[in-house]
Formats: sequence, structure tokens, C-alpha cells
Amino acid sequence: MASRSTVRPGPTRWTMIGDALARPMASWYLVLVSAVLLVGLGALMVLSSSSVYSQAVNKGDPYYIAERQLIFLVMGLPIAWWLSRQKERMLKVLGWVAFIGSLLLLLAIFVPGLGSDAGKGNLAWLDLGPVRLQPSEFAKLGLVMWSAAVVGTKQKVLDRPRELLPLLVGFLTVEILVLAQKDLGTGLVVGAIIFSILFVIGIPVRMLGALLGLAMTGVLALVVTSPNRMIRISAFITGNAADDPNASQQPMSAIYALASGGWWGRGLGGSRQKWGGLNDGAQNDFVFAVIGEELGLLGTLTVLFLFAVLGYAGFRIAMRADSLHIRVLAAGTTSWIMFQALVNIGVAMKMLPVVGVPLPFISAGGSALMANLFAVAVLLACARQEPAARKALARKAGEPRPKVTTVVDGGR
Repeated sequence: MASRSTVRPGPTRWTMIGDALARPMASWYLVLVSAVLLVGLGALMVLSSSSVYSQAVNKGDPYYIAERQLIFLVMGLPIAWWLSRQKERMLKVLGWVAFIGSLLLLLAIFVPGLGSDAGKGNLAWLDLGPVRLQPSEFAKLGLVMWSAAVVGTKQKVLDRPRELLPLLVGFLTVEILVLAQKDLGTGLVVGAIIFSILFVIGIPVRMLGALLGLAMTGVLALVVTSPNRMIRISAFITGNAADDPNASQQPMSAIYALASGGWWGRGLGGSRQKWGGLNDGAQNDFVFAVIGEELGLLGTLTVLFLFAVLGYAGFRIAMRADSLHIRVLAAGTTSWIMFQALVNIGVAMKMLPVVGVPLPFISAGGSALMANLFAVAVLLACARQEPAARKALARKAGEPRPKVTTVVDGGR
């Protein structure tokens, strides 16, 4: 009697992906790989996008901005590596340190001789000799880490509204200090961080809606009372920036850049809009447009894909956390990066009015780059606290080293 043989189908591509994502350290690798690629692409694009502007304002040196970006990158990496190795207890302590330190830096801006607008109209920089810092970038991370630390200690009493008062006071303090610097773009990012954290800890929808209404009213008041912001909003709504000599032409130049990039782009360094149309925005607010012009649709889709992977990994870490502190820390950090990326890309595509926020990891700016590196380090530390990852790391640390034995043949 002939035997019947069966052929089992091999693993499919989706099965292989599912198996990879089921591994204990999958979230850690997703964060690490996507962040490394974004940082690498950012270093390359800062070198390309800033060359013209840097040469014009720094005595003919086309590499001035790129070199400073590289210096901040080298300075930030060791700190980020150390931060990524910290456990939950240390992250709570560092949350308080980061929050208090960022508040002191924000206050130092208003000290005569220390604060600077860096020629951009916002009193948002600290001049410390050869180094210029933007404290609001570090305040974002400090706010997230401190909020997570506070919530972690109040987990059992969060249903009492008065227990949230210290949290709201801290939020408002940072927001007021940022808005006092006339930096509405960063103020919007801080607001997004606040609402994401309140949502994660389970604030009632009615209260969240009331706070959102107050926030929108405040933003509207800040826009109406600022002629410069009104010009931006008017140009965005009417689309007649070309007819208004006071309106910035950068948004239209960004559209020209994206439209002329095609599928594959003009090639790295081949942007035309960075020669004048985008001016100082080529390496900052509109670097995404330069990516589209030089690397084409493929380049822009790659950036979107990397941010999507990072966002997925960050929220995955938050959902898998068995600690409210880690959940808030991962969700708040991820919300900050994703919201800021969406705003920057939306501005570059002329889907949003110009608000002046950098594209995380990619835009020029040492303070922003270091803050983003530290944020990724926090996510890596949170990924190590996932229950499965924690067990795997503990098992790996506790494994005895294999003994080496030698078998000698007796020749029998």
C-alpha cells in the first residue's frame, strides 16, 4: 500500500515578520534601527541643505552648520547610550533632575546678557560663549520624564482631581515660559505633550475637551494679537503670499522643491530652492522639502516610513508596559516626536501654516538633535522594561558561562 506524503508549506513573509516582532527585544531593535537611520539621514541632509546658507553667513564656509551639528551629535551619543541603560528607578530620579534643570535654563533666558533671539525674533536661545543652547528643546523631554515620575507615584489616587493639580501647575509653568519667549511653535508641541499624557492617564473626556477648548482659545488670542502670525495665517488661508511683500515665500518655494523632485530627485546636493527661495529654512523648517527635491518621492516616503516604524515601536512599548510610569514615559515621548514630525512635514507640504518647529533628527540645530537623542535613549530604556524583555535580560545576565571540557581519546 503506497504511503501518502504531505508537503507542509514553508513560512510566509508575514509569518516571519510576526515571529520577529514576537521576540522579547523586538521593540528595542525597532526603535534603535529607525532612530539610527533617521539620525544618519539627518546628518547627510544638514550637510547638503545648509551649505548655501552657511557659506553666505559664515565667511564662505559651507560646512560650518554641518560641523556644529556633528559636534553636538558626538557630544550627545555617549550621554544617550548611558541613559538608554538606566532602570525605572533611576529614570524617575532623572525626571526630576531634567525638569528642574530645564526650568532653570528657561528662566536664564530672561537674564540680561544671556538670552538671545539668534536673529529669528524669538527670545529662545542661551548664549554661553562658543555654545548656543535652546532650552525649550530640553524642556520637552524634562516635562515628559517629570510627568511620568509624578504619575508613577500617584497611580492609586489619580481618580481624585486635586491630585492632578501639581501636574497641571508644572505643565502651565513650562507652557508660560515657552510662550513668553514668543515661540508659539514650541508652545504647540508642549501642549500636545500635555494632552497626550492626560489622555494616557485616563482623564475624563469632558475635562479633556474643556482644556482643549481653553487651549484653542489661547492660541487664537496669541495669533490675533501678533501681526507677524496674522500675516502667516492670512497667507496660508488665502494662498496669496506672492502678492504680499510681507509674507514669507518659503512655503511656495517648498512646494516648488517637492514638485521638481520627481520620483528619484535631482540628486544629493542638487537642490535649487536652497539657493534663495528657502533661505534659512532649507536646513530647518523646510528640510523635508529639500529631501523631496534632492531624493525625490522615494526619499520622502523613506522618511515617513522610518517615523512610522519609530511611532509604532514607541506606542507598542507603552501598550506592553506593566508600569504606569513606563507607559506614560513611552507614550509621552513618542507623541512628542510624532506630533512635531507631522507639523513640520505638514508645513513643508503647505498643509499647515508656518509655525517654526524642526523635523526631529533631521533639521539643523544642536539642542534639538541632543534632545531627540535623549528621547530615543529613554524609549530604549523603556523597551528594556517590557515584561518579556526584562525577563530575557535577567535570564541572560544570570546565565553561567559554559564550561570548556576536553575529551581525550584513550586510544582503546
